[in-house]
Amino acid sequence: MAKAVRPGKTILTDKAFSFFRNYINNASPVGFETWGQKLWIEYLKPYVDTHYVDPYGTAVGIINPDNKFKVVIEAHADEISWFVNYVTPEGLIYLKRNGGVDHQTAPASRVFIHGKKGAVKAVFGWPAIHTRIGNPDQKEPIPRTDNLWLDCGARNRKEVQALGIHIGAVVTYQDGFDELANGNYIGRAFDNRIGGFMIAEVARLLKENKKKLPYGLYVVNAVQEEIGLRGAEMIARRIKPDIAIITDVTHDTSTPMISKNIEGDVSTGKGPSLSYAPAVHNKLLELVEKVAAGKKIPVQWRALSRSTGTDTDSFAYSNDGCPSVLISIPLRYMHTTVEMLHRDDIENTIKLMYETLLTLTPKTNLRYL
Repeated sequence: MAKAVRPGKTILTDKAFSFFRNYINNASPVGFETWGQKLWIEYLKPYVDTHYVDPYGTAVGIINPDNKFKVVIEAHADEISWFVNYVTPEGLIYLKRNGGVDHQTAPASRVFIHGKKGAVKAVFGWPAIHTRIGNPDQKEPIPRTDNLWLDCGARNRKEVQALGIHIGAVVTYQDGFDELANGNYIGRAFDNRIGGFMIAEVARLLKENKKKLPYGLYVVNAVQEEIGLRGAEMIARRIKPDIAIITDVTHDTSTPMISKNIEGDVSTGKGPSLSYAPAVHNKLLELVEKVAAGKKIPVQWRALSRSTGTDTDSFAYSNDGCPSVLISIPLRYMHTTVEMLHRDDIENTIKLMYETLLTLTPKTNLRYL
């Protein structure tokens, strides 16, 4: 792996980038987030006073745990994946989705099947082009969940079982972190392990800059967002925060085949995205906007209508209501193995969360009336 190129002044250290790469390359599928959470907690420990993990695997680091006023910064730890659903007598493996994985990108991809004896390498098989176009009267097959299969090299069901592969074994793509030109990074599961990385970096900056917060800060890496915001729903009830700042990815809409009329105008490299939505608290959003303007942090805007589709919704409507705001990082090619984001957006999103936390106090007026 080539060393990351970070010209000029940067808040990201070599240690941080080493963690970032390892964290992205490690599997953390929905329901099996423990594999990634172990790495995240070990990195976060030096920067928080205490930590815990809830019954379903959401990890929480806390600064000032005895303070009654609670602020959350949150991301989600899970990645989309597949489940082994059926093994044919010939040893081919059919699957079910685990989250919103895109079946159209699957053919010819390499995967790991996480069985009882460890990870097993496999590929998504797909008919050769010669066999697909031989009959001009037939339409080419289109990838669907029911016609995609894995081939792990086994030639019968018994050989599959001997490898430790079982019904319900989770499957993740092999693709990992890499760098492209001009400060662009690619990898699978930037949605949303980039968020977990960024909230950990906020905690690091607070510790290394010796900042004292007038409230308890809960750094939350939640599970099971990809199947309905479930981890955030559980942890919001447990923490009962007074304020929540959520970070997730949002769509870069500058590439072909995306309608800006529908998705808005957002591009990688131009700063984090702020959103209007019913779940986003207007006064907290206004505060974040003022922080961005005061610190000269570029931001972009989206309108998200009745649902943000992120853990913001779970926190906003939890308990008696929690003023919540969403700070998103632009991402190209979401839910593929080549998700792409920009180094500058990572730094600016971290800065915006960090400076917002330094602005907040228990006396910050977020009342509408």
